[in-house]
Amino acid sequence: MGDSFQVHKLEKFIIDDSRFLFTLTSYVSILITFINLNTLKSSILGVVAFVLYFLINGIFLSHAFFEKEDAFFRLMFGVLLLIMLLGFVGWLIMIIYNLDVPELSLVLFIVTSFSSLICKRVKNKNAA
Repeated sequence: MGDSFQVHKLEKFIIDDSRFLFTLTSYVSILITFINLNTLKSSILGVVAFVLYFLINGIFLSHAFFEKEDAFFRLMFGVLLLIMLLGFVGWLIMIIYNLDVPELSLVLFIVTSFSSLICKRVKNKNAA
C-alpha cells in the first residue's frame, strides 16, 4: 500500500509540473544520451538517462491515456505506449533518412514533446 502511494505521489508530482521542469529534464536526458553515444560511451550513464527518460515520458502518456487504471498498470501501459510511439517515429525517420545518433536524438525529442504536450492538454481539459 505504501509503495503504491509513493508511485501515486511521484506521478502527481511529475504531472502537476506547470513550469515544464520534467519536460526539460527529459530533454536533458536526451542530450546526455546523445553525448554518451558520441563520446563517453558509459553504460551507467546510458542506463540512468534511459530510466529517467522512460519514467518521465511513460508517466506523461499514462496520465493522458490510462487515467482510470491502477498505478502499476497505468505506468506499464504508458511505457508500452511510449515504446510503440518511439518505434513509429523511428520508423518514419528511418524512411526519410538513415537512423543514426543525431536522428535517434531527434526521435527522442519529438516523442518527448508529444508526450508532454498531450499530458498538459489532457490535464487542462480535465481541470476545465
